[in-house]
Amino acid sequence: MADARDELQTLLRALNLPAMADAAETTALRAAKERLTHEAYLLELGRIELAAKAARRTERLRKQSGLLPGKTLRTLNLNCFDGATRMQMERLQSGDFIKDAINVIAVGRPGAGKSHFACALGHALIELGYPVLFAPTAALVQRLLAAKRDLRLPQELAKLDRFECLILDDIGYVQHDRDEMEVLFTLLAERYERKSMVITTNLVFSEWDRIFKDPMTTMAAIDRVVHHSVVLDLMGVESRQSK
Repeated sequence: MADARDELQTLLRALNLPAMADAAETTALRAAKERLTHEAYLLELGRIELAAKAARRTERLRKQSGLLPGKTLRTLNLNCFDGATRMQMERLQSGDFIKDAINVIAVGRPGAGKSHFACALGHALIELGYPVLFAPTAALVQRLLAAKRDLRLPQELAKLDRFECLILDDIGYVQHDRDEMEVLFTLLAERYERKSMVITTNLVFSEWDRIFKDPMTTMAAIDRVVHHSVVLDLMGVESRQSK
């Protein structure tokens, strides 16, 4: 009997089923005690392994996301937002906007809670199994600019394409020169109607010429971001939230 148990452990681990291997013996004892059928025993082990795989995937997605760990929906003071905005935020938590490549743009003054909500939404999406990347826009632009200089911009964009949701934090916080503007526009155009973005900004759309400089480029960028989007207008929110 011991040999059979050892062989079962070896087989399950060889099949990359570690949770089943860990739970096999205790589950077998419970199955005998409760007189479960062989099918019920296997079903229980399968459920244990599936839950463990989901937990491992969630943890892996969280580690690669760059999300701030404390910025969750539980720590966000929703009472600072009006009823219509809260309703929008609640609907977004379902993750349905990802399936349709819809963007989310949070516009508000510093301290209005837009970055906190973007992070919190990212955490909720990871719980649903979606790969998410959170990055300050200025840092991401520098990453893309370095890739362009090294003639590997397509490869860098392909890496970002693996994320179902890209969160660009503070898109208007830093003024960009022409080279930076071009790689940022390339990123927006690359994801247009294919993958979702969550964008936070302290600039209303009429001020986006500070980012893209050229009026035509500004209009084209806004068109790609706003087309198929949910806009959270937080300009009226007092600066009480953590940014």
